[in-house]
Order: sequence, then C-alpha cells, then structure tokens
Amino acid sequence: MTGAAGFIGSHLAEALQAGGHDVVGLDCFTDFYDRALKEENARDLEVLRLDLADDPLDFSGFDGVFHLAGQGGALSFGSVFPLYLRLNVLASQRVFEAAARDGVRVVFASSSSVYGDAEGYPTAEETVPAPASPYGVSKLACEHVAAAYARSFGLDVLLLRYFSVYGPRQRPDMAFARIARALATGRPFELYGDGGQSRSWTYVSDVVEASIAAMESGRGTYNVGGNDEVSLLEAISLFEDLAQRQLEVRIRAEADGDHRRTRAETSRIRSDLGWEPRTPLADGLQAQWDWTAASVS
Repeated sequence: MTGAAGFIGSHLAEALQAGGHDVVGLDCFTDFYDRALKEENARDLEVLRLDLADDPLDFSGFDGVFHLAGQGGALSFGSVFPLYLRLNVLASQRVFEAAARDGVRVVFASSSSVYGDAEGYPTAEETVPAPASPYGVSKLACEHVAAAYARSFGLDVLLLRYFSVYGPRQRPDMAFARIARALATGRPFELYGDGGQSRSWTYVSDVVEASIAAMESGRGTYNVGGNDEVSLLEAISLFEDLAQRQLEVRIRAEADGDHRRTRAETSRIRSDLGWEPRTPLADGLQAQWDWTAASVS
C-alpha cells in the first residue's frame, strides 16, 4: 500500500491486518502532512520510507496494490504545481508501470475533484470531468495514465473517486480537522468563502470497506461518497453542538479552485459490489470530535 501512513491509508491498512492480510506500506513522509501524526499512524505497520517518483519498485509476489499516496489539497496553483506533477502523476506512472510488469492488480485512489463544478447532482461516473484545480487535473491525469497502461500493457486497475473523506486522523489541513481542532483549542477558524459550499461527506470506515470490496471484485471506475450532504456552515454548527462551545469564525476570500458542491451518485458501486455508506454524519462527526479532543488534551 502506498501512502500507508496517511489518513485513509492507515485506516485501510489496519482493516486489512484485522482481516488477516499481510500489509507492506510505502510512504515518503513528506512535510506537507504532520510528520508526527504520520509516524503515529504507522506505529503498528511495516512501513518503508520510499519515494515513488525515484526509488525502484518491485511488486512481485504481492496480491494487489492499493495506491493511495499523493499530494493532496485543492490549493495547487502557482509555484507548488510541479510538486503535484511529481508526487501524483509521475509517482503514479511508476506504480502503474511496475504493477503492469509484475502482474499485480491496482486500486487507485482518485478524487471527486476530477469533476470540478459538475453540471448535475448527484454526479455519476459518466459525467465528463472538468477539474477546477491543478490538483484535480493531476488526479485526472493519473486516471488517463492508468487507462493507457491498461490498454497497452494489460494493467489490471480500477479507479475509486473518493468524495470528501473525514474521520479520526484526518489530514490536518482539511476542513473538518481544522474546525475540530479550532474548537478543541479555543482558537479562531478561518473560513474561505461564505460557508455555503456543500459536500458529499464520506466517513473513513465506509471508504475502507469500499476499497477492499473494489480490490476483491471491482471493475472500472466507482464513486465512493456518503449519503449526507451538508454545507460548511452546517458542519460548523454540528461541531459546536458536540463541543458545547461557539467557534470564532474569521471570513477569508474564497479559495481558487474550490468547488461549490459535490454529491456522489453511487448506484454503480451499490449494484456491482453491494457497497453503500453506513455511517450517519452525526456518528462520524462524534468520532472525529472525540479523537481531536483527546489528541489535544
């Protein structure tokens, strides 16, 4: 598993281990992600420090590869874009090439960001992608590279477009993590835009179940999204109820490349794999709040 010490990767690795699988993790421990949190995530895993864009890759003898590593975050314009090209596109090309050579199936973690501001909601997999940020462009490029290796070299690959994953150990720059931490520490929260942006929030354990099911019997491309769509302002109110305190919100200009809305159409994955999101938003937020409050105490 690439990105095994990250947010989704560490949860997925734990679930696979609990199911009796042997998991070997790869992670480069970049400074973009809180290094101490990543090291804590990897405490009970076998994680090799490796740069996918440079270091040799050998997947022979493995049953499958979960490719979750990548540079996240929609704020990807300007001077940082070469990093997205390197850690997303180039790294993925090398993973796909090695997997095709070694005859190993790959589950690739793509993103709802490939849709941009979609023409319709809920958004189905057949929707023509129109990413609004270089991050989304990089994820779509990875999908095209995967398809090219499938056509030319027989790569067995399937694509999962994750929608706004949240839960304990969430990446520190993401909205729910910042809201919860601001409430737990009594600090202000910077809200980019008017707070009306809404998302198809997806709890991490549901994403883990979808990813495992996809590795076992998936084909093609699947949306992985939750049933609950709420705005950031609504999410702030829900977190305030959990924390029993009010959040000091500081309004900032809307971020370039931010999407106004996401909502996943998930009928394909329900039909093919029998997967559906099971975690109500209230339960997921409670779990994330409890973890955050404990981590800062």
